[in-house]
Amino acid sequence: MLDRLYTRVRAHAAGPMAPFWLGILAFSEASFFPLPPETLLIPMVLANRGRAWRYALIATLCSVAGGVLGWYIGAVLLDVVARPIVHFYHADATLAALQEKFRKWGVWIVLIKGLTPVPYKFVTIASGAAHFPLLPFLLASLATRGIRFFLVAGLLQRFGAPIEAFIEKRLPLVCGAFALALIGGILALAYL
Repeated sequence: MLDRLYTRVRAHAAGPMAPFWLGILAFSEASFFPLPPETLLIPMVLANRGRAWRYALIATLCSVAGGVLGWYIGAVLLDVVARPIVHFYHADATLAALQEKFRKWGVWIVLIKGLTPVPYKFVTIASGAAHFPLLPFLLASLATRGIRFFLVAGLLQRFGAPIEAFIEKRLPLVCGAFALALIGGILALAYL
C-alpha cells in the first residue's frame, strides 16, 4: 500500500501543478494544516533535481506568507480561530507556554523552533498571541524556513540517487522515522 501511495505522490510531484500545490501546502502548514511541506518538497526534488532551488524558494516564501496568517490569527483572532486550532491539537498549555517564551526569548524562539520538526503553526500563532513584532518575526521566519527548505533541497539535489534508492527500498522505515520526528517535534514543543 505504501509503495502505491509513494508511486502516486512521485507521479504528481513531477506534474505541472506540483509547484502550486507545494505553495498551498507550505502556506497552510504555517497556520493550520498538519502536514509539513517536506511531504511534497522531497518527492518534487527527487523527481526533478534541476529545480531544487526553485522548489525550496516556493516552500520558503509560501511558508513565511502562511506564517503571517498564523501571526495574524494569534494576534487578532486568538479566541475565535486560534484557540479551536490549538485545542484540536490538544496544545492549550503549549500555546500558553510559547507565549511566555516569546515574551522572554523573542526572536530566538522563531529561529530555533523554525528549524525543528515542531509544527510551525504553533510558533506563528503563539508569536501573534504574544504580540511579538511582525518585522523581526518575518525576518527570523525567512531565515529559519529558508535554511530548512534549502538544506533539504540541496541535500536531495546533491545526493538524490542514493537517497531515492534508500527511500524506495525502506519506505515503511522512512515513513515511520518521519512520523516519529513529527511526534517528537510536538512533544518537544510541549515540554521545552
